[in-house]
Order: sequence, then C-alpha cells, then structure tokens
Amino acid sequence: MPTPRFFLPPPLTAAATIRLPDALAHHALRVLRLRDNASIILFDGRGGQFPATLQIHGKGASAILGAHDPAEAELAGQITLVQGIASGDKMDWVIEKAVELGACAVVPIAAHRSVLQLSGDRLRKRMAHWRRIAQAASEQSGRNRIMRVDEPRHLAHYLEEADATSQPALFCHPDASSTLAHALHGVRDKFALLVGPEGGWSEEEQALARARGLQPVSFGKRVLRTETAGLALMAACSALLGW
Repeated sequence: MPTPRFFLPPPLTAAATIRLPDALAHHALRVLRLRDNASIILFDGRGGQFPATLQIHGKGASAILGAHDPAEAELAGQITLVQGIASGDKMDWVIEKAVELGACAVVPIAAHRSVLQLSGDRLRKRMAHWRRIAQAASEQSGRNRIMRVDEPRHLAHYLEEADATSQPALFCHPDASSTLAHALHGVRDKFALLVGPEGGWSEEEQALARARGLQPVSFGKRVLRTETAGLALMAACSALLGW
C-alpha cells in the first residue's frame, strides 16, 4: 500500500510536530484506519513533501515531520485547461483527471451552450467542492502542488486575460483543419487548451476566437464528449512535447 499523503496549508517545516485538523485526523484514523506511529507524507502545496510519523491521541492525531523531500511530479511545462462548464458531475471528473494528467489550472467557462449556470451561493459551494476535488486528487496522484481552479468566467473575459499574459491557446473544434501535432509547433513551456461544453462552442464564440487569432485544432475523425476531449488532448500534448 502506498504511503498515505495529506495536504496541509503552509507553512510546514522540518522536525516540527503538528496537530492534524479534525477532518484530516478523522480520515486518517477512521477511514484509512492508520495506526499509531504509521508513516505518512504531508505537503503544503509550495513544492516538495515531508515524510512524517503519525501520533494518535484519543480521537485526535498529530504528525512529527522529517526532513523536507524536494520530490516533484509536475509536467515539464504548463497546460491550462479552459473548459466549457459541463452538466452533472462531468466537471468533477474533468477536474480530478486534469490534476492526474498534470494540468497547472482549470478555468471553467460559462459558455453559451453550458447547461449548468452558476451564481451566488450555488457558485461558492461549487467552487469549494471543485477545489476539494483538486486537493484530494493531488494527494492521490503524488503531486505536491495543488492545481488551481479558477472561478467561472465568460469566454470573452478569459481571452482578454490571455491577451494580457500572451499565453498561447489552442481552440479545440472537431471541424478544424489543423492537427494537434501541427498546432503544437513553436509551443515552448506553456499553453492553454480551450474545450467547449456539450453542444460545442457557439458561432459567436467561434468568431470571437478567430478574431483573437487563436489556433483552431481538431483531434482525429471522431467527435469526443466534452468530458473526454480536454483530457485526451492533454495526454496527447504531453506525449508529443515529451513532457
């Protein structure tokens, strides 16, 4: 069984003894059924990790940290997945798997054809839920950094931000003529993949992308579901770029 890994907000320091939050202690003791003096790993999202020893105190627990281990499991470059918001639990799946595949961020887009529309308290709850998924996926997958999950925005807003940062972006569309391998020529250390929701990008959104000079790209002869397309493209990009 792999050594259990847990995220704790920074800062963590070598040789420190830290009382674990109640929720984390409950998960370690009641769900994973870890024993006193069990070996665990803690990380705080700033890079690297700390091997630690679990100490049980009744229903609570603490951890004695060892020396900092600079181990990382990040890609050689940065991929941002700009995902049209999908319905149901599809976004949960996309966020979890984007972490596993090494994305540095997911930017949810409130697209014209997005069935799920979020605002107010519903948005706050959904953001907390998505960020918990990103944290848990980092713990499971061996990443020592937490993938960023941005608040939803419209495509025009995102493209304005991308212009300001000069981040290259590939606009995914099944009817595009450019292949993925061709579109990746010249990509160096970071880029974004834009994937539409169920029903794809609207004509207006496609026109907006063209006006911004985004590179349209297709991925084979088959039409992929929204929860499949971005993840498949990320994996293919990582392989083609040798990341």
